[in-house]
Amino acid sequence: MASPDSPVVSNPGMVPMQEFLISAKPDLQSARQAWLEMLAWERRLSGRTVEAYERDSRQFLQFLTGHCGGAPGLAEIGSLRPADLRAFLAFRRSDGAGARTLGRGLAGIRSLLRFLERRGLANAAGASALRAPRQPKSLPKPLAADDARRVVSAGEQLAEEPWIAARNAAVLTLLYGCGLRISEALSLLGGDLAGNRQVVLRVTGKGGKTRLVPVLPVAQAAVALYRRLCPFHLASEGPLFRGARGGPLRAAIVQREMRRLRSAIGLPDTATPHALRHSFATHLLGRGGDLRTIQELLGHASLSTTQVYTGVDTARLLEVYDAAHPRA
Repeated sequence: MASPDSPVVSNPGMVPMQEFLISAKPDLQSARQAWLEMLAWERRLSGRTVEAYERDSRQFLQFLTGHCGGAPGLAEIGSLRPADLRAFLAFRRSDGAGARTLGRGLAGIRSLLRFLERRGLANAAGASALRAPRQPKSLPKPLAADDARRVVSAGEQLAEEPWIAARNAAVLTLLYGCGLRISEALSLLGGDLAGNRQVVLRVTGKGGKTRLVPVLPVAQAAVALYRRLCPFHLASEGPLFRGARGGPLRAAIVQREMRRLRSAIGLPDTATPHALRHSFATHLLGRGGDLRTIQELLGHASLSTTQVYTGVDTARLLEVYDAAHPRA
């Protein structure tokens, strides 16, 4: 049975979670749950982000239980020093956590402490002063244009059922042709892209942010072929893309099919569904696309997020130069 200092709570975010025992006194547990609810319903963070913050803060409280000699409450949180936070990061690093995981964990702790500070329950200055671990610089790994065209072709799909092959091609075409995230493509409804005259798609992305994305004729044709072959009724308010038994198509199925496809045509492991979104941005930029426009098409909140693709384009330019120039 759970002790009074470790009540059983569930995640208040957008996605269901199993229940966990939390190492915290009731006053801190109540405040933490209010913070998670604020993230989910007021800030409208995605379910996965809320789940990650829940997990990171739970690990932090579990660490503090051993570090402070008992389950922490608001009094203990209020007296935290930067050294305590550095000890937690060192503990997580020794447990195998990488820089990205540590950075996200620190961001979650800062968010929680700022939430408590606004209510006069803690001081977030120590967490704000602590520098996040240096993040490794990594560039997106897009597909070459010819490889991307092969991946989205209905004729290259490996599914035996023609309608499933057409479905896979339609989903992948939306990722490459419109720059959608896989979650955005799978959240489309039966009423979306129902006719050839729809040249703009309204997409709801991260944080509930809505953007308009042009739909290429090739994407319209791919979806139309899927619609024509799909054996299930596609109600206007139901999911557009269906699984083999008629339920909503899951991202894991698309990822599995992409793994099979890249193995069959000899593409590297970096050829994932999300790499098609990277390819969309990189190929647009390489053909003279405006960075600000690409930001809007991708739904990035900050231009700095989109600027990573300039590094990809420059890297490819240097590769071509080194390979082709006689004095390289």
